[in-house]
Amino acid sequence: MVVSFLRFGAVSREWTTDELIASWMLVDGDWPLVGNKSGVTRLGFALLLRFFELEARFPRGPEEFAWVVVAYVADQVKVAPEEFDGYDWAGRSVKYHREQIRTEFGFREFTRGDEDKVAAWLAEEVCPVELREEQLRQAVLVRCRAERLEPPGRMERIVGSARASFERRFCEATLSRLDGGCLVALEDLVAEDAPLLPGGRTLWGELKADPGQASLETLLREIDKLAAVRALGLPGGLFADASEKLVAAWRARAARAYPSDLRAMPGSVRVTLLAALCRLRATEITDALVDLLITLRRSAPPVNELCPDSSRARRLVGR
Repeated sequence: MVVSFLRFGAVSREWTTDELIASWMLVDGDWPLVGNKSGVTRLGFALLLRFFELEARFPRGPEEFAWVVVAYVADQVKVAPEEFDGYDWAGRSVKYHREQIRTEFGFREFTRGDEDKVAAWLAEEVCPVELREEQLRQAVLVRCRAERLEPPGRMERIVGSARASFERRFCEATLSRLDGGCLVALEDLVAEDAPLLPGGRTLWGELKADPGQASLETLLREIDKLAAVRALGLPGGLFADASEKLVAAWRARAARAYPSDLRAMPGSVRVTLLAALCRLRATEITDALVDLLITLRRSAPPVNELCPDSSRARRLVGR
């Protein structure tokens, strides 16, 4: 039977009776720590103790506790649950309680040295495959539990540092694989005087544009677009050691940016964004050309009679 629901936190959720017993019942080893305390201090300590065993961290405040949890623990320590409202979350008692609990579980406080090590680990092992901030935060919590470290209060700083470090290395690795001609060609895509394609738009504008409905005009435009992208000279293994999810995220980031936005970015970031978009768009254009050829082959008269360049398209897409 579900006995409670509360909105906040990982611990403040629905709890069944069996779950309350399994997670919040004080066991033999808890009582020597709880026994010498009284009133709200006794209740607050007991809740912090059980919370830490469940989460390997301390709660940020009372909002992380479902009311039924407070009532269940209060009943065990013989303190009115309403007294928990008076627990001092900033005083000397809570600091002492945390120290006792850390000692009991063999944990220690997080230091600046730990921050640097965890950020470096996150950048090296997790950022290449995980982009979501919440998942990066969870990875830090798992790492802290394994290392018996109380999680840091400045989680955003660690995640931000790891992301910046990984982005810097990713961009440096990308640039190292591009020759001078390719770098110039990529930079020209968003230059203020970027060259125009036969249709009157820049290649950057064409790459971000939808090809439209299948037609001979569309086919010719896509042929020119694919040829222009391939002329950039992107190496085949440019993103060979990067996850598809990572490259797709950079491609999406580039697609949202205006040329002026890209010009304002650091050069390494700008070039990596441009390279990611061009690499994936080349694949997408190739697939679109295949679909266009199939569609136009079904039309009458035959596409070869209307469009001599259809054989060129087949060569470009490898068909």
